[in-house]
Amino acid sequence: MTDAHEFLLAYDEQLRTDAETPGAIAQKRLGPLRLVRFASGRGFVTYQPPRGIDAQRMAQLVRPSLDHYRQTPEITRVEWKTRGHDRVPGLHEALVGNAFEPDEQESIMIGRAQLLDVTVPLSKGVTLRKVRDEADVRAMTVMEDVAFASDMSDALTLALLRRLALNGGMELWVAEADGQIISAGRLEPVAGTEFAGIWGGATLHAWRGRGIYRALTAARARSALAKGKTLIHSDSSDYSRPILERAGLVKVSTTTTYCWHR
Repeated sequence: MTDAHEFLLAYDEQLRTDAETPGAIAQKRLGPLRLVRFASGRGFVTYQPPRGIDAQRMAQLVRPSLDHYRQTPEITRVEWKTRGHDRVPGLHEALVGNAFEPDEQESIMIGRAQLLDVTVPLSKGVTLRKVRDEADVRAMTVMEDVAFASDMSDALTLALLRRLALNGGMELWVAEADGQIISAGRLEPVAGTEFAGIWGGATLHAWRGRGIYRALTAARARSALAKGKTLIHSDSSDYSRPILERAGLVKVSTTTTYCWHR
């Protein structure tokens, strides 16, 4: 059995459960689907690997799933997460036909945490640390808005502060230079599994290519190992995927999130 095959089996068995949605405030089952709701006004649709009749009927569940979220005015957007190794006939067409728009495809990367635990030299004046205070979290999310050309900092700050208050093990890591946050990333240990996830990697454009993201990844891997987690997973963009590949992580599949906005 290859590492990629072994990792994908572990991903499907250990992560495509309630462990995938920490911080959810409500959820409902609709056939094979889990319709999850978060405090930030986000709905999220996910499911275990669909097979047989579940795969055949998935496309038919898009409209009733969306109707469920439409009944809750607080929900302003819904994300439906798909995986490239699933075989779900007609799902893409059903999602697009119900006003979901696909985001960029990302790579599902998995590898052994010890491979990421390396020493990365940083430019003079660049330091790393964990943050928890509201002012730091807000500064981090504002930086991510700039890096991603998005407008999510207010909602993301509230969601992250709520998660931190739950003391579920999530960690926020930042890199700073001259008192300014220039890069950031999140560590998500997954309870009851071998996994920790690394998410939200963002670096300001002027600071890219200097090893800062790799250093933040190494710091998070060390923390994951200290918590007894041996596997790291991440949904990676084309920017971060090569960095993780050089560290020994492998691409086991792809994921595409389809988004609906009220």
